[in-house]
Amino acid sequence: MRDEFVDPKMLDPIAAPEELAPESEESGLRPRLLDEFVGQRELKEHLRIVLTAARQRGQAADHVLLAGPPGLGKTTMACIIAEEMGAQLHVTSGPALERAGDLAAILTKLGERDVLFIDEIHRLSRPVEEILYPAMEDFQIDIVVGKGPAASSIRLSLPRFTLVGATTRTGMITGPLRDRFGLVSRLDFYDEDELTAIVTRAAGILAIPIDHEGAAHIAGRSRGTPRIANRLLRRVRDFAQVKGNGVVDSATAQEALRVFGVDERGLDKVDRAILSALCRQFGGGPVGLTTLAISVSEQPDTVEDVYEPFLIQQGFLSRTPRGRIALPAAYSHLGMTLPL
Repeated sequence: MRDEFVDPKMLDPIAAPEELAPESEESGLRPRLLDEFVGQRELKEHLRIVLTAARQRGQAADHVLLAGPPGLGKTTMACIIAEEMGAQLHVTSGPALERAGDLAAILTKLGERDVLFIDEIHRLSRPVEEILYPAMEDFQIDIVVGKGPAASSIRLSLPRFTLVGATTRTGMITGPLRDRFGLVSRLDFYDEDELTAIVTRAAGILAIPIDHEGAAHIAGRSRGTPRIANRLLRRVRDFAQVKGNGVVDSATAQEALRVFGVDERGLDKVDRAILSALCRQFGGGPVGLTTLAISVSEQPDTVEDVYEPFLIQQGFLSRTPRGRIALPAAYSHLGMTLPL
């Protein structure tokens, strides 16, 4: 029998909370309960019903798939699910599970009603995904022992657990895997009021003196994403400490964001470089993704997944079958005249 089946600790692509590094500043900002989580009202209501019903029955909650762009709170929501259920959280990621034995080692370590969080679940390999199907449905896994004619299959029963999967690319998840989740939800971008509340809460945790106007300026340039809001808050805090009086007010926030290259629409240096290349070098397009990415020294996947969604949402560019096209708002933002 392979070593990882005899002793799962020999192969540990998973980390339980107590095995992780000491709590970082970022993780310290995470809300721990649904009532503390700001935004995502529909998802919170659905989860409140699902988790309450599971607790009342004394059972593990249904498997949950969370989709959406990076930084919207998928990992935080997995932590909240475990906390609300009073269960142990185990964390891993799709790329870390290279072989079926990796997943088998993890599943055999789970306790009753534990929560297993797999980030970037769309990147699971096919052999690993095949092992996951019976584990999710029947809470059993089949392990092949030996090779050739002497090979045999052993079926192991698993405790009833909750799988929480997170993905930034829903279209890459296979139909059979997606259908095995009891709740599938997409996290939306946050509005400015929600982000202002998030910035104010984070400032309180980090003991940063801040007023409402300062928090609103940071929220308005955070691209609808709490992770970006918290990152900008820390940079503004540093600026206020070094260049100001330590208080994050409206004037300090605006000047700090200007110094760090974040404009009034939330665009950073790379965003502006993409728009500038599209408008100046390529005459507004259409231009292919690879060519556009090379012009700004970025990977095509990074441009497509990280930068383009916000630029499209804000009406700066458009994707067409022929390539990317700059919209009038892009010329206006760059201070350029729209070509005839």
